[in-house]
Amino acid sequence: MEAVQLTCMIVDDEPMALNLVESYVAKTPFLTLKNKCHSAIEALQSINTEPVDVLFLDIQMPDLTGLEFSKMLPKQTRVIFTTAFDQYALEGFKVEALDYLLKPFDYAEFLVAANKALEWFTLLRGNKEASAVSGKKEFLFVKSEYKQLRIKLADVLYFEGLKDYIKIWLKDNPKAILTLMSLKSLEEELPKTEFMRVHRSFIVSLKNIEVIERSQIVINKQRITVSEQYKPKFLEYINGNSLNS
Repeated sequence: MEAVQLTCMIVDDEPMALNLVESYVAKTPFLTLKNKCHSAIEALQSINTEPVDVLFLDIQMPDLTGLEFSKMLPKQTRVIFTTAFDQYALEGFKVEALDYLLKPFDYAEFLVAANKALEWFTLLRGNKEASAVSGKKEFLFVKSEYKQLRIKLADVLYFEGLKDYIKIWLKDNPKAILTLMSLKSLEEELPKTEFMRVHRSFIVSLKNIEVIERSQIVINKQRITVSEQYKPKFLEYINGNSLNS
């Protein structure tokens, strides 16, 4: 696979901060600056016409904050927050930011964050290439404990949603992997023929279902209830794969 190059944009209402990050981008070989904006509103117009891979985004800005703006971004754009206020760290991770730079930061700190983005996109694009060859998605990359973990989908038993987090339960692993992600966004990434949402809090691996008893699924001794909302689709799957149908 060719060396990964990332496009980026900087958004900050402070001219000095904007210029500093621009100088850092200029000396980072794998980053290409597409635009710099003084407000989130200006950036919103730009990113809708020319999406970028990485957004270096200030949080406290007039009219539209960085946190608010981060929820409007195209799916392929990932955020690295830049701010002088550390109380926003948790909110930053809730919107799945790749990193959080606390002002004032030097080039070494900037490069650590940029390399996290490089690692994330390298894994993502490698996974897409593998999927194109095999015809299906085989891996999922998730952030857990400040690391990007490569999860083999064949090893997943089920996903359990807990508010802003997801527990990933794997074969031969008694401890779940915890990652900050919504079950809804995860559902969009999974192969529909292999995984199904059966409850507000559960997505199951269809091939790892051991027993179906009344309205419950048994996977690795764990009982998962199929809720009324998801029951019609699940019953359709069962009837389509039943010898008695």
